[in-house]
Amino acid sequence: MKKILIIISLYFTHSSWAQMPEILSLKDQAKVIDQLLEEKIKTVLPQLMRDNGIDMWVIVAREYNEDPVIRTLLPATWHAARRRTVLLMFDQGFDASGNDLGVETMAVARYDVGKIFKKSWDKDKQPDQWARLAEIIEARNPKVIGLNYSAHFGQADGLTHAEYQGFMKSIPRAAQNKVVSAEMLAINWLETRTPSEMAIYPQIVHIAHDILSLGLSEVAIQPGVTSTEELVWWYREQIKSLKLDTWFHPSVSIQRADKEQFDHLRTFDKRPAANIIQPGDLVHVDLGITYLRLNTDTQQHAYVLRVGEHQAPTYLQQALKNANRLQDIFTAHFKVGRTGNDVLSASRKQAIREGLKPAIYTHPIGYYGHGAGTTLGMWDSQEGVPHTGDYPLHANTAYAIELNAATYIKEWDKEIRIMLEEDAYFDGRSVEYINGRQTSLLLIPRQDREYLGD
Repeated sequence: MKKILIIISLYFTHSSWAQMPEILSLKDQAKVIDQLLEEKIKTVLPQLMRDNGIDMWVIVAREYNEDPVIRTLLPATWHAARRRTVLLMFDQGFDASGNDLGVETMAVARYDVGKIFKKSWDKDKQPDQWARLAEIIEARNPKVIGLNYSAHFGQADGLTHAEYQGFMKSIPRAAQNKVVSAEMLAINWLETRTPSEMAIYPQIVHIAHDILSLGLSEVAIQPGVTSTEELVWWYREQIKSLKLDTWFHPSVSIQRADKEQFDHLRTFDKRPAANIIQPGDLVHVDLGITYLRLNTDTQQHAYVLRVGEHQAPTYLQQALKNANRLQDIFTAHFKVGRTGNDVLSASRKQAIREGLKPAIYTHPIGYYGHGAGTTLGMWDSQEGVPHTGDYPLHANTAYAIELNAATYIKEWDKEIRIMLEEDAYFDGRSVEYINGRQTSLLLIPRQDREYLGD
């Protein structure tokens, strides 16, 4: 492993084709995370609350039983809620002169929650935390109180039953009648990307692409020796060595000229542990990292050259082109207000008319790898996804464009899948890949030696 890390260090120092963006120290990462959060609360949250008709949003979580939303509101140095953490956001509206007063942010806790949520409970004056929350609500007299409960969106369903009971018992009946689900507000908060987030997201995806590409090279793979499982753990070690996290265990799978037919489950769940990577293999990797509280999700392919080969076979190159065409068809159907199920249906119909064999299973990405928002198919639900697929597309959202196109390979006498996944941003008008996409197969070994510093 020491030898591998030395090679990695030399690669990132001398590479002329992929200069990895600087990865900040943990201290500087915390500063950036807190700055992004403060900006988003000031510039995005007020309008989201108004769009959803909620002027008070209350989020309650107990230690190590986090609401998925509260995790995105805590300062970088907080790894979990403490005791019972109550965050309250109140839209103050506009003053008499029409000036926007913004959202008041409070922590009904014994201490400030970062710089944003100010301590609003003195236990010496009011021993009961729930009673103090009720006092704050009564003083501000909101029209609508939003709580995080949802039947269909898990990330908007973070309020536990016991905390809901405690909240409702603490407030008077008049306030109870104002309580509604904050489902849409929670999803909007999670899915909306700010300009500042999108300024750094390309660098995060760039880092993920570089890690993925390096693993799909002779730096990490020795054909005939390296197994898929060894490559999986190579990726885990590499990501950890860079002070990054991965939000799921990477997967490595192989398609080759044998009798084994494609099985989607094998790409991430039922892989043989000792599957040795050989010349002539089409190698697939699924990889995601977490950095600055944002996630990536990428799937790409590499071809292992046989002796005498200098490029991938034409039939595999064409298979990749088919998948790229499916990407183009799919992203062209994105439109604000259109549901995920509508986009899925229109895209599949067009792709089939063009002679492609599509499977589309795209999801939002951002604070979570499988983020909140519009679901655009699942690999085992190609006719549409109830509820989450009925949610409409919004502008300023990011997606992992995940899909595959099947192509029959006569030379292998079977059908293969080119499984692609690339992170992209929808600004309300068009979809742009955050750091490009794969349009040619990576080669093992590389034919351009400059990538190793030669």
